Amino acid sequence: MIRQERMQIVRHKQLAENIFELTCIGQLVSEMKEPGQFVHVRVSDSYEPLLRRPISIASIDRETLEFTMIYRADGRGTTLLSRKQVGEELDVLGPLGHGFPLHHDEKGSTVLLVGGGIGVPPLYELSKRLNENGIQTIHVLGFLTESVVFYEEKFRALGETIVCTIDGSRGTKGFVTDAIEVLPANFQTYYACGPTPMLRALQHQMPTIPGFLSFEERMGCGIGACFACVCKTESLPDKEYVKICSDGPVFPAGVISL
Repeated sequence: MIRQERMQIVRHKQLAENIFELTCIGQLVSEMKEPGQFVHVRVSDSYEPLLRRPISIASIDRETLEFTMIYRADGRGTTLLSRKQVGEELDVLGPLGHGFPLHHDEKGSTVLLVGGGIGVPPLYELSKRLNENGIQTIHVLGFLTESVVFYEEKFRALGETIVCTIDGSRGTKGFVTDAIEVLPANFQTYYACGPTPMLRALQHQMPTIPGFLSFEERMGCGIGACFACVCKTESLPDKEYVKICSDGPVFPAGVISL
């Protein structure tokens, strides 16, 4: 069930260049069930900026009622968010959207998780949950350069992890697709979140492997009312368009026209 709640900030720190990790506590966490869902955050108590900011959920702890989000401060709204202090309250609407499936793969199987930039965070909760289900995870994480790399050690604690940077300043030089090209093809499914060109390249690279893609589109309302995030479909005969916020953000590979 979607709730709106003023949640208390319990931790907030910078992880990398313009990358922040923020943890909130509140009853809303009890409604968070699927990795890959997101929240819509009001970053100011005034009407400037007017719109909330969609931020993916990186980690959920339903015992302590805490959840963590990781965001990049690169605009007016997220810069204001980066100035929030521990102890302050944050207006959070969520959980929103449909996340990654947790029961697509059998216990003992191996899957590939691919993240690009700020698309990496939702894969962390997904990897934790898959590991809990007895599924081995391989992670390929792509970043622009070393200064924006984050959560490398956290992913390594969950499975084999390959970090790529475009300029080669950390890990493998090049794109995530370059790293996947030399991986043994021993995974049954791939799960990915990141910029659309990356998702398009992955879909082209692994046409016969089942995949689930999480899309990052600009959103207005976050609940399917404003139609700001509508995308054309490729393989749904009864639905020519979908809304990323309420029908997704996760779709099986091949559904969205890329």
